[in-house]
Amino acid sequence: MPRKGEQFAGLTVAIITPFKDGKVDEVALKKLVDWHIAEGTNGLCPVGTTGESPTLTHEEHERVIAIVCQHAAGRIKVMAGTGSNSTLEAIELTKFAKSVGADGAMMVAPYYNKPTGEGFYQHYKAVAEAVDIPIILYNIPGRTAKNMEPDVVARIAEIPNVVAIKEATGSMDQASRTLAETNLTVLSGDDSLTLPLMALGGSGIVSVVGNIVPKDMLALLAAFKAGKLTEAQAAHYKLFTLCRDMLGLATNPIPVKAAMQMLGRDSGELRLPMTPLGEAEARKLRQTLVSYGLL
Repeated sequence: MPRKGEQFAGLTVAIITPFKDGKVDEVALKKLVDWHIAEGTNGLCPVGTTGESPTLTHEEHERVIAIVCQHAAGRIKVMAGTGSNSTLEAIELTKFAKSVGADGAMMVAPYYNKPTGEGFYQHYKAVAEAVDIPIILYNIPGRTAKNMEPDVVARIAEIPNVVAIKEATGSMDQASRTLAETNLTVLSGDDSLTLPLMALGGSGIVSVVGNIVPKDMLALLAAFKAGKLTEAQAAHYKLFTLCRDMLGLATNPIPVKAAMQMLGRDSGELRLPMTPLGEAEARKLRQTLVSYGLL
């Protein structure tokens, strides 16, 4: 039986939010959308963690979603970040995303207030009942402070318009249970774990490294899908060091914005409390980009 949410299979890039002089750079954002369409990226996820959603105002958050949806104009799928630790706020953001044409809403598990399993379930149920849009769960306990356990995910998965999950626990055992016990499309939330997750039955990735080399991640996915395991492994190992730098040198999105600045594709500007990459880390990242053949 096909999984719910297969329309979100493949490569979705969690895009950065470009800034210029402290403001969202709307021109650069539209260029990003066009670039990803030209590169063959399957979908975009604006205002996720990589898009610095915690430091955008509510107005900016909605504006970024609107720009991406309207500029995409159906040329590429848009999975808008609409999660919040306030259910009422999540409903409002999700309603807005639907109103401007988003194909789906990616909703991070409520963070900081650490709900019970029942709280997680009621949160997603309330949003799903309020807004008729495909919902993609996002489980990243390293940031939210609480894991949505597999039995909780399985219960939430019974909600009809909950169709997929971005799995960022780092646990292949948890991913295996989600794949075995639900009909959700499972997307990797860690670039370096894309191939292992695909081997378990995953359907793709919501990617950070795709901001830099979407074609290489697409090549990995295509090779695996075609049964060319040796090619998929080669793509995995080519990407591996770059993927690890994106998370290992500093908190996301500091390294990816630094890399894009080095490649002349972004100003590199961040919003506090995010601060630029340190000197030693920047040297290491530049060397990785050189070794990769990007510089």
